[in-house]
Amino acid sequence: MKFERVDEKTVRCFISNEELEGFQIDYKDFVMRSEKAREVVREIIEQATEEVGYKPPKFAFDMSIMMMPDQGLVLTFSENDPLEDKGGKLMEYLQEMKRVLQLAAEGRQAQIAQQEQPVKQPDRGIFLFRSIGDVMELASLMPKGLRVHSELYRMGDQYYLYLEKGTASYRRYGQVCIQAMEFGEIYGVYDQNYTFLREHGECLISGKALRKLNVGSNSAVRQHP
Repeated sequence: MKFERVDEKTVRCFISNEELEGFQIDYKDFVMRSEKAREVVREIIEQATEEVGYKPPKFAFDMSIMMMPDQGLVLTFSENDPLEDKGGKLMEYLQEMKRVLQLAAEGRQAQIAQQEQPVKQPDRGIFLFRSIGDVMELASLMPKGLRVHSELYRMGDQYYLYLEKGTASYRRYGQVCIQAMEFGEIYGVYDQNYTFLREHGECLISGKALRKLNVGSNSAVRQHP
């Protein structure tokens, strides 16, 4: 492993494919925050402390992951100050997404249009659920003829619901997303999140997932125990 100090609060670690094989770990483990990945991260931080004088933050740190094709990956650790989250662009976007969806659900489209800096209305998102029961409970609240496109995936012991506006109105899509956040949490809103989910997750229902779970929940997932 090679370490690089970016600044006082940030350190970058380069891990080769050979080292990943030695750890018996891959990119997916880091993304899923598996126990094996947690152990490797602790070892990396200890080594960074010895080699470049890295001091782990008192509160918490952000860890970003970047793959290098045919070479390995790069882990970047930066301090996450709870009073000043300088790296919280994703969280800011997610909060903004929730706010806009709430406005859409309440039918306040005019208010959005009149803002000084209008925000493009999000039309897709991925939601994480701890159990299939939570997804089924959400599906039971959906109206018949729902035109929001939905797909259901599983990675590990967690379930992921991909929602896309499709031909539904923003108001209807916003209502579905807000209800999804009551039973689960936002996993991602970017194309790369969806690509990773399709590549590494198991697709349980490829289309009309909410409608199928609502109409015949048990039969829809029986083939994927």
